Order: sequence, then C-alpha cells, then structure tokens
Amino acid sequence: MKRIRFGVTYPAELAHPIHRRLVREDAVSRMELLMWGPTADVTTLSWYDADRETVAELLTAVETVSTSHLVEGDDGTYAFVSQREYEFEDDVLELVSRARVVFLPPVTFFEDGDATFEAVGEPSSLSEFHARLSELLDARIERVRDFRSGSSPSDLTGRQGAALEAAMAVGYYEIPRTGTVEDVAKELGCAPSTAGELLRKAESAVVADYTSRNAVVANSR
Repeated sequence: MKRIRFGVTYPAELAHPIHRRLVREDAVSRMELLMWGPTADVTTLSWYDADRETVAELLTAVETVSTSHLVEGDDGTYAFVSQREYEFEDDVLELVSRARVVFLPPVTFFEDGDATFEAVGEPSSLSEFHARLSELLDARIERVRDFRSGSSPSDLTGRQGAALEAAMAVGYYEIPRTGTVEDVAKELGCAPSTAGELLRKAESAVVADYTSRNAVVANSR
C-alpha cells in the first residue's frame, strides 16, 4: 500500500465556490477541509486562517449551506457546516466517487487556486486515479510513501496531526535532526510560531495519551 500527496490546480470553472472566493479575498489565504460527510447530507469541519467575521462572509458564497457554527482556534477559525449538497462540479465528484483509493484529511485549498490532498491505495489504483485526475485538472505527485497504519490520540486535532506529519517528512524528529520548525511551517503554509505551537500541543497530546495508556496497563496488573 502506498500513500501519495497530490497537488492540483483548479481552473475557475471547476473550483468550489469557497475556493473561488478564497482566490479573490485578501483576508484569508488557506482553508483545510478536515472532515466531510456523505454527498447526500454534507457535514464538514474546516479550518481557515482568518477570523470569524471573514469566514462568515466567505461562507455566503455557498448557496446550499443550511447551518454553520464557527469557533476560533489555532490562530484561525474552525467551521462546522451543513450543506444540502456538495457544490463541486459533477466531473470532480464522479472522479472521487469512482476512485479505488481512500482520501486522507486534510484537503488544503490555497489562495493561488492550488490544492493538496493525500490518497492511500494499491499502486495500480493510485496510478489509475492520477491518470484520470490529470485529464481533468493540472495534477502532480508531490510525495510518495509506504502506508503504515497507526492510531492517534483522540484529542489530537487535524491541524496538530498535520504538523506531526510535516515534521516527520522534513526530518524534524530524525537523530540527528535534519529539519527545523521553519521547514515544518513551510510544509504547512503557516508562520513558524504557529508551526511551533502546533507541534508543542501535538507532542503534549501524544505524551499524555502514552502515559495514560501505560497507567491503565500498570493498574491492570
């Protein structure tokens, strides 16, 4: 099994309404789609690098929004949004629904029209998906790794998990260390101070989870 990070550039006619608004607005430059529901009844959790007022205005671009709840956090705003339907073009939705791969959060949308996401599957299925994706969008493979299963602490947020993934990718946890917080920040597209805070919180969550698990094991003996 392989894990591939793809990068794509959306033409305006195929981009989601929020992504098109993201390209035009100066107050927000990044949106991370952290969780999403089935197409018949769409519920999503996203994070934006902007304040609540900016995100509320941004969401007016989506006509199918039925409810939304905004919570500030991690130097930005989390948005819980319910929609009557996705507003991606049919070609994009069909490509995703027919793909024999699994998509991992987050899907990150940038102000320049680009997006990045990761998919897991057998090499043949991933190659087939990449070929079909390239027919529809300007697509590129940014990173290929073996897929390894593993559990995450229940209180680790999507942003914190992404920070740990980025830190592993740039060698931040290698011995000797070959990557820096600045390298992690570049991977995440955020300020070094934000990357450092995300790493500290993620590390704290991982250590707390580890110690609590070992305490349970010790008490059971």
